[in-house]
Amino acid sequence: MNAPDDPNAAPELFTWEFAADPYPAYAWLREHAPVHRTKLPSGVEAWLVTRYADARQALADQRLSKNPAHHDEPAHAKGKTGIPGERKAELMTHLLNIDPPDHTRLRRLVSKAFTPRRVAEFGSRVQELTDRLIDDFAAKGSADLIHEFAFPLPIYAICDMLGVPREDQDDFRDWAGMMIRHGGGPRGGVARSVKKMRGYLAELIHRKREALGEGDDDDLISGLIRASDHGEHLTENEAAAMAFILLFAGFETTVNLIGNGVYALLRNPGQRARLQESLAAGERDLLETGLEELLRYDGPVELATWRFATEPLTLGGERIEAGDPVLVVLAAADRDPARFDEPDTLDLARRDNQHLGYGHGIHYCLGAPLARLEGQTALATLLTRLPDLRLAGNPDDLRWRGGLIMRGLRTLPVEFTSYAN
Repeated sequence: MNAPDDPNAAPELFTWEFAADPYPAYAWLREHAPVHRTKLPSGVEAWLVTRYADARQALADQRLSKNPAHHDEPAHAKGKTGIPGERKAELMTHLLNIDPPDHTRLRRLVSKAFTPRRVAEFGSRVQELTDRLIDDFAAKGSADLIHEFAFPLPIYAICDMLGVPREDQDDFRDWAGMMIRHGGGPRGGVARSVKKMRGYLAELIHRKREALGEGDDDDLISGLIRASDHGEHLTENEAAAMAFILLFAGFETTVNLIGNGVYALLRNPGQRARLQESLAAGERDLLETGLEELLRYDGPVELATWRFATEPLTLGGERIEAGDPVLVVLAAADRDPARFDEPDTLDLARRDNQHLGYGHGIHYCLGAPLARLEGQTALATLLTRLPDLRLAGNPDDLRWRGGLIMRGLRTLPVEFTSYAN
């Protein structure tokens, strides 16, 4: 997409052309209207924050609440803000919708079950899943990396962490697939999937509560049930909402992280070659800095989730009224030339890289360690096992999923030298 010829005219946002390449439009907004009020495709009017300094301030500003009660209630009830169907499914009490002190209490409880140690111990399972998925298509010489790899990997991984039995995980894959397929289309399918997921989680939590102490219960849902803080336990609704948001927020972000990351490497062969040489030498430093750079360069979350002003405030020179929705555009902030040198250049060795891909402040992504583990494992294994991986077809034919918050490809067709396992 090109920015408009008239420098005084704002670019058109949220079109299919914009979805393919939003960065020129975001560059225009950063320069001319860094805090910009616009009407979203849903009809809701919101402020878009595009400069890094303003974005970082907004993400940590406690006057910007995560609780949709501070916005027009009918708008949320109609599914125009937030996750479709979460209200009717009684899944509102999760970390993306609440403020302190409830946020502090619930995050502390969840953190006890979602520790770095648990993630590190999970590394062998992520590697096993990664290898199994590649095994399934290695002999074909071609694959759609979204549907055959980037999508199933985080679904099965987060299901294992939550403690969803293996025989039920394909149901979760179907529900999650509905969420992705309807990213820019009818929201009813998403709401139906949310309702099914809620019913299943309620039943699973009940079964696990009754079975606590009787066997292998070292999973995340069992941990949520056991978690307590000064005598306070999670209610069943809170536990279901927390399990739901960890699944919902934990799978599509990783789908997009892997898909966008592989696509960026395929479009930047010099950087990809550097990474492959580093991996062949048994080094991990470039893999680690490289994943952070891919998050900055074309990350999985385009806009941070909804915030609502609880009182009038000034942001980027604009007056935000109480009740106004504010959306921080992470994709724009992470390419701000005032913060990053040559921001439109992919540099896997970039060191000064305090990107906002995982957020900032008290809502910093709880699942960041798992996303890093999955992303690094997926990229390293793909580039090692399929060294001549290449895009199949014309990049202009690729389509990005519609939607407001996430940024990801619908498909990513690739070719490579086939081999038998």
